[in-house]
Amino acid sequence: MSSLEKIDRNRLPKHVAIIMDGNGRWAKQRGFIRSIGHENGVTTVRQITEIASELGIGYLTLYTFSTENWSRPQDEVDALMNLIVVSIEQQTPDLIKNNVRLTTIGNMERMPQFARERLEKCMTDTGHCTGLVLCLALSYSSRWEIVEACKTLAARATAGEIDPSQIDDDMVSQALATASMPDPDLLIRTAGDLRISNFLLWQIAYSELYFTSKFWPDFTKEDFIEAILDYQSRERRFGKTSEQVTNNEQN
Repeated sequence: MSSLEKIDRNRLPKHVAIIMDGNGRWAKQRGFIRSIGHENGVTTVRQITEIASELGIGYLTLYTFSTENWSRPQDEVDALMNLIVVSIEQQTPDLIKNNVRLTTIGNMERMPQFARERLEKCMTDTGHCTGLVLCLALSYSSRWEIVEACKTLAARATAGEIDPSQIDDDMVSQALATASMPDPDLLIRTAGDLRISNFLLWQIAYSELYFTSKFWPDFTKEDFIEAILDYQSRERRFGKTSEQVTNNEQN
């Protein structure tokens, strides 16, 4: 039986988030400039989007460019901005063909105007698609997102729209950039680092975490399937006992 055949289609994660790490180190190991690593990483994005869509996963969020990435050398930032836009434009016909809808989260006002406008067109072009939602986290940091949510709720409270004492988990979640998506069931990070790096900190409170030493350009469809199988081997208790989880599943 192949790895793909081992997957239980009834127990798929609804939302998978990925920290795509290791493009630069992949290039450095091979004597290339960092931009070559990013270019090879684009191929992996296409492959993982394809397998996620094929499996029937609802949401795939990719940590594409963090707020902290703005501090990188300007030539690398410029190359990344151009690469992101060009690769998404090139892939838009395939996204439409595979019924994949593109969206973004992050401080898009910091993005160059050319990038913002062209990405908005790609989102419009895929807006009718009803399959996998491919979410790119661009100019994104979780602390920024949470601060913005706090500002939104504070403004609503000041305007008398809400009572501060009534603010709860759900209200905070609805103020975040991911309000239209379920929280990730599975978070994957490539390239060996064992940290979250300011990514979806609120949303991954109960996510299963999966780390691999493979650099992102080397991460394959088979690796993604293995991550899904590992996820399906775990018991998700959400604070309950194993017995409670078993009883709920049986009922």
